[in-house]
Amino acid sequence: MTEISLPLLASLLLIGTTSGFLGGMLGIGGGVVIVPALILLLEGTGHSPAEEITLIAVATSLSCIVFTSASAAYTQYRSGKVLWPLFRRLMVFFVLGSFCAGVLSPQLPAQALRVVIGLFLAFVALVMLTNWRPAAHRELPKAPYGQGIGFAGGLMSGIAGIAGGNVIVPTLVYFNTPIHNATATSSALGVPIAAAGALSYILSGNTLAGVSAWQLGYVDVSSFVVITAAAVLCAPLGVKFAHRVPADLLKRCFGVLLVFVAGRMVYSALSL
Repeated sequence: MTEISLPLLASLLLIGTTSGFLGGMLGIGGGVVIVPALILLLEGTGHSPAEEITLIAVATSLSCIVFTSASAAYTQYRSGKVLWPLFRRLMVFFVLGSFCAGVLSPQLPAQALRVVIGLFLAFVALVMLTNWRPAAHRELPKAPYGQGIGFAGGLMSGIAGIAGGNVIVPTLVYFNTPIHNATATSSALGVPIAAAGALSYILSGNTLAGVSAWQLGYVDVSSFVVITAAAVLCAPLGVKFAHRVPADLLKRCFGVLLVFVAGRMVYSALSL
């Protein structure tokens, strides 16, 4: 985007406030809102090549999430719900996976990238919306399987531009972590995961020819600034709201959101 008109500014502010609030409430970083919404906006402006739109949306989303997750993570830190031993155990491998995504994603066809994102989110939604409960004895696997889960989760997070929340929350719930601790730990992990992914997309995109002055690699700077400013203000409100919501209702909200986003992503892929 070369400039921001008033309608576009209003749209970006809406994306920022919505993603910030939902990201703080659900521990998802807001990427499930930012990526599909930015894809629609970028398609409407015509300033970006069609084959790069999904990559720009993903990279910009990750850049925004660095700051929105930091805002939510600080609030979660003060609440005392972050499981720091689990954070330290998973962080390195999630970060490695997210960084690798910035190298792999530009090699994928745009249509395939959107389908992968949509199908993954649909699977996560199914898990969160069902009455399934984990076996009481189940725990997160030790090395090397636990590290493998972390790397795969980071890779998927970087490809989808979601900074881990859609991977971390259901994974931790699957291994018997209480939902509020899972969302809190997810918010904390989202900061290094998003930073690694964003850096990778910036480095990968710096080889593009004719990149706009408003673009840093695959990151759209103007969108990043507006969305981040709005989201950072709203993320703590989402965190406070989450602490007043029953765990089952929180999971269902998460699942319903993902059903909508997954359907929109697959539809947009089929329309390319």
